[in-house]
Amino acid sequence: MSSVALVTGAGRGLGRSFAVALAKRGMALALASRNRTELNNTAAVLQDLGTQTIAIPTDVTDQVAVRHLVSTTEEKLGPINLLVNGAGVGGPFGPTWETDSNQWWRNVEVNLRGPMLCCQAVIPYMIQRRRGRIINVTSGAGTVSVPYMSAYVTAKAALIRLTEVLADELREHGVSVFAIQPGTVRTAMAEELIESEAGKRWLPWFKKIFDDHREDSPQAGEALVLYLASGQADALSGRYLAAPGAPDNLQNQTDRIVRDKLHLLRIRS
Repeated sequence: MSSVALVTGAGRGLGRSFAVALAKRGMALALASRNRTELNNTAAVLQDLGTQTIAIPTDVTDQVAVRHLVSTTEEKLGPINLLVNGAGVGGPFGPTWETDSNQWWRNVEVNLRGPMLCCQAVIPYMIQRRRGRIINVTSGAGTVSVPYMSAYVTAKAALIRLTEVLADELREHGVSVFAIQPGTVRTAMAEELIESEAGKRWLPWFKKIFDDHREDSPQAGEALVLYLASGQADALSGRYLAAPGAPDNLQNQTDRIVRDKLHLLRIRS
């Protein structure tokens, strides 16, 4: 497994879960988030595990800040061989024509521009070393229409496609890129959707998932991240992979997935 990982959105939720899981596998971790307090809390958890850790408050939509994040990580921890783009936001919720256009675009900036900037910053190092893996945390919402979540759906769909494009561009350089769907997990973002007035009004079905105990465990996403980080799935670079059921449902199906061009966004006609 790679020795140094950079995880964005590491202050809480799935970003923190992924960071802890990677630390338990012996990786050094660079942690990024806008919230310094949450970030330091994650760093403290990793330090208790004996993990070499640095925490760098970062707005992933700021190119200068992202470049500083990556250069500092390379300087203090060593070569970044794994990037996990976990930073994300969910809102605004509601009819597209009624949402605040600035909030709508901010969602796209965080969920799409952020991963793009982080990829731009780490990829030259990875190409130089001919080694590296990138995991973009996407969503099932990026594969279907979800009314009243247009910003999130649009950004995640674009991130899934960006993943495939990057994989095709980087294949000859020894760098793998994956899009993952970690499942429906109770996170701060999920709580925002459940508790907000807009969420209650426009997406009441989401709360019912948790009321009926149909949510997914964060361990499913952790297992998939560890599997991809290990290099066992490099043949599936460019694919969109759902955590529930993985990696068991991937290990024996790699040849079929590649042959039949599965787990890719395609228009059927």
